[in-house]
Amino acid sequence: MFCYQCQEASKGIGCTISGVCGKTPEVANMQDLLLFVVRGVAVYNQELRKEGKASAEADKFVFDGLFTTITNANFDNAAIIAKIKSGLELRNRLAQQVTIANAPDECTWNGSEAEFEAKSKTVGVLRNENEDIRSLKELVHYGIKGMAAYVEHAYNLDSKDPEIYSFMQHALAEITRNDISVEDLIALTLETGRVGVAAMAQLDAANTGHFGNPELSEVNIGVRNNPGILISGHDLKDLEELLQQTEGTGIDVYTHSEMLPAHYYPHLKKYKHLAGNYGNAWWKQKEEFESFNGPILFTTNCIVPPTSKATYKDRIYTTGASGLDGAIHIAERKDGQPKDFSVIIEHAKRCQPPVEIESGTIVGGFAHAQVLALADKVVDAVKSGAISKFFVMAGCDGRMKSRSYYTEFAEKLPKDTVILTAGCAKYRYNKLPLGDINGIPRVLDAGQCNDSYSLAVIALKLKEVFGLDDINDLPIVYNIAWYEQKAVIVLLALLYLGVKKIHLGPTLPAFLSPNVAKVLVENFGIGGISTADADIAKFLS
Repeated sequence: MFCYQCQEASKGIGCTISGVCGKTPEVANMQDLLLFVVRGVAVYNQELRKEGKASAEADKFVFDGLFTTITNANFDNAAIIAKIKSGLELRNRLAQQVTIANAPDECTWNGSEAEFEAKSKTVGVLRNENEDIRSLKELVHYGIKGMAAYVEHAYNLDSKDPEIYSFMQHALAEITRNDISVEDLIALTLETGRVGVAAMAQLDAANTGHFGNPELSEVNIGVRNNPGILISGHDLKDLEELLQQTEGTGIDVYTHSEMLPAHYYPHLKKYKHLAGNYGNAWWKQKEEFESFNGPILFTTNCIVPPTSKATYKDRIYTTGASGLDGAIHIAERKDGQPKDFSVIIEHAKRCQPPVEIESGTIVGGFAHAQVLALADKVVDAVKSGAISKFFVMAGCDGRMKSRSYYTEFAEKLPKDTVILTAGCAKYRYNKLPLGDINGIPRVLDAGQCNDSYSLAVIALKLKEVFGLDDINDLPIVYNIAWYEQKAVIVLLALLYLGVKKIHLGPTLPAFLSPNVAKVLVENFGIGGISTADADIAKFLS
């Protein structure tokens, strides 16, 4: 295996023995083969699209297959092999409808399951010998993976955009080319950022159209006395259906990690048994799941495979693109019917209530509609000098001890600064007593990682209000923590919007070759982090 798609790539180079995330070499290789098949399906579907015959089944297979391979999403080798088989069958059906001259290997290979392992070792990241070509192809690949996650959430809310599907498949087809140039790939990278903005806007519209605009909310972080179900991941449609099916059963539902922002949506807040948020960011789940006592439902990525000694192994359920060997998987929706969560509900009834691990409340709900409703107050605070600077600290949390930097950074920021955040990076500081500025909380949580779109909308609105020509003239500093591929598409989207001098930490991506990193530094001012004290001094100078 060779994998360097996440921030925890071994030794800052890549995982070759097993994944730091917990995936085995077998799972890593099968994911590479699944991506190989996804690219073949994309090539054929793009050709059919030119004739007005694009397959909706292929569109869904592509974004679902990409989502399956995101870090911490699917560790179920058998499920991945099943997807490979269905993908080959789909690709071959598409191939009967169109002929492609000089088709790449992704379109022609037809091995049996007995040949999967050998083939998988030839189609991964290292298939591209040129380091810069490999780096740029993977940068696009990871951006498309992140985009696929947002597209799938929107799809589950009946929001579909064929133009986004078309670009994703075009980009995947370009990645199969052996003759593609560095210049072509740089252009494709920037185009990926442009479509990433569209994908995040699509999901924002789908979420707010279905659940209402997020609003200022206090979320309980303690527990009640009823048995509970803990829901993790990102898919709000899954949560809605779980809430509907648990209503009146005596079962409480708690959110975990990236599901916290569900409490900000009016349509979800109305469920009285949505009891609160339990725990912290995804990487602390091993200790927190032990004390929860009830079943845990993973709707997307952020799974940490439990150890053999974990008592909660038999309480894990998966659904959607997520998977874990040994866990019960909840089947997809069919014929417009909701998923059936009855097995989880019955399991919860047999469990003790969760053990309280903290108490109190946290405040969030500052997506763009809520912040823009406070625009006059915010602008007045900036003009009066009450707010000197905004710090965008969106992104991901992770296990590395060096991530304590973000807690220290937030604690040491001057009291006339405001943190704009989204994603699970906020767990490093969202429970700190940082206070407010004229009634404006110093931590404004927009929501999940995909809600980084809200932060871009807020920045663009402030640019308009202050009459600026350049978004980089705003008193905003970008100090972003990254972990996996959804952070990659957020970064590319920000670059497309013209944002410069973004700082990434705790380390720069291992998949950036020295030459590609140099391009990003010279053209966009991308930089790393040092110490909290040094960086604050630099950012405020």
